[in-house]
Amino acid sequence: MKTGIIGIGNMGSAILKSMLSSGVCDAKNINIFDINEQSLEPFKNTGVVIHTSGSDAARASDCLILVTKPQNMRETLSGIKNGLRKETVIVSIAAGLGEDFFTKALGRKPKLALVMPNTPLLLGEGATALSKAGRINDTEFEYVRKIFASSGKTIVFDKAQMNSIIALNGSSPAFIYLFAKGFIQYAKDVGLDEKSSLELFCASLTGAACMMTDSGHNIDELIKIVSSPGGTTVAGLKTFGDADFTDIVVKACNSVNRRAQELAQEYSD
Repeated sequence: MKTGIIGIGNMGSAILKSMLSSGVCDAKNINIFDINEQSLEPFKNTGVVIHTSGSDAARASDCLILVTKPQNMRETLSGIKNGLRKETVIVSIAAGLGEDFFTKALGRKPKLALVMPNTPLLLGEGATALSKAGRINDTEFEYVRKIFASSGKTIVFDKAQMNSIIALNGSSPAFIYLFAKGFIQYAKDVGLDEKSSLELFCASLTGAACMMTDSGHNIDELIKIVSSPGGTTVAGLKTFGDADFTDIVVKACNSVNRRAQELAQEYSD
């Protein structure tokens, strides 16, 4: 499918680079546009087609990826509406905006894929949630999934669950970084080398993730494996428990979900 990308910032560039390196779409069949011409400079010699308007990029594309923030989506759609064909697949990564928004904005039910990637996609280690919406068919949706699979893990959900997903993969890297910040602050406080401490902690994160996915143990069992009765880990876990750490995480995720619902309401009016 001839594929367009509107918005060549950090995320748009990462998606484009993954498409080029994986061969999921030939460069000559990729159409790109960004209002900031400097964002397009790195791709002038890659073989992709650079357009001078979003409408032209849309007109040339069978599948159009909109790398646009929720607050800018209506303006983006307005700018490409004249070039957007009825059968073009629209791929949106805008948090909170679902099928109803695009149906109202376009005046018709589109072929739509709702996608929630996360920033590790910039390193080819993304975790992307996707859902089918509107009139998109299985073949078209599989093509969209392959685009994001070229830069990490993809998991398909029902479109009604996409707002709930945001906390799990879209926002969670920021929460993990905040968690890591506490460990590194501790390391500095006790005089450990910051660079070495970060390297050790990151390796522990990677290993812990592998234990959760590959060990065959559930999370409670894994906690127990690390925690010797009366030992050091138990002392730390008690501090987390006294602060209702798990409840704080759940509350933070619920805050993300509420904000996604608010965005949907704000930009659908």
